[in-house]
Amino acid sequence: MSLPSIAFIGTGVMGRSMAGHLLRAGHPLHVFNRTKAKAQALLDAGAHWHDNPGAAAAQADFVITIVGFPADVEATYFGGDGVIAQAKPGAVLIDMTTSSPRLAQRIATAAAARGLSALDAPVTGGDVGAREAKLSIMVGGDEAAFTRARPLFALMGKIIVFHGGPGSGQLCKLANQIGIASVMMSWCEALAFGKSAGLDPLRVLESIGGGAAGSAAMTVLAPRALKGDFAPGFYVKHFLKDMRLALESAAEMKLDLPALAQAKKLYDEVERRGWQDSGTQVLWRYYAESA
Repeated sequence: MSLPSIAFIGTGVMGRSMAGHLLRAGHPLHVFNRTKAKAQALLDAGAHWHDNPGAAAAQADFVITIVGFPADVEATYFGGDGVIAQAKPGAVLIDMTTSSPRLAQRIATAAAARGLSALDAPVTGGDVGAREAKLSIMVGGDEAAFTRARPLFALMGKIIVFHGGPGSGQLCKLANQIGIASVMMSWCEALAFGKSAGLDPLRVLESIGGGAAGSAAMTVLAPRALKGDFAPGFYVKHFLKDMRLALESAAEMKLDLPALAQAKKLYDEVERRGWQDSGTQVLWRYYAESA
């Protein structure tokens, strides 16, 4: 029996690897990306190109999107050439972008009106997790659709958790970003302190990275930063978007998150310096130049 067909929309830093796992597993793959060159490796491996999101969606049993910003998600799903208008009846729509919980709810409502199912399933794990199929996938939406989609999630990630109705996957991902925001500040400040004290930051990292002060962010990103490698595994501009979404959601809950607010202030300065297309570890550059 043939495997279900998949439309994959968004083949950037993470999407390219995620789509590749699905293609190698034998799923017919239909792709669209705003820059076709970023999908070329998938096309060379047998994926089918389409000129807009709706055209790709029309060929698929599952439609997966991972694009940049909520505005990009909205443009991808709504409108005449969008996913919702063109998807096959019964298809499952899966948005893996980190986006607005309210937008996820809108997509689910519009999808249901057309006989479609929708899931919001943002991920964490960065470029390494995407390449190694070790992402954590946080899912909200229709539970029956989640059961249908779980074999696909298992090809892309290791931790797969269903959180509830539409928007709940996005809310969990925002909780993740809130945690990361403080961790990014913590390792940068620890290493900046060591550097200012005359210590070798690499040796400081060796000493403290495996203890209580350590974190996955410190283990993966600090060595890159200390080598001056600020290539994006996760873009500053996308992290700022996530922090804005988290602060908006917290404001709706009347919840004060001072550490998140401080992290956003620092990353606003990183963006002001023109580093928005760098990886989030570029925060170290800000600390190192300020020390």
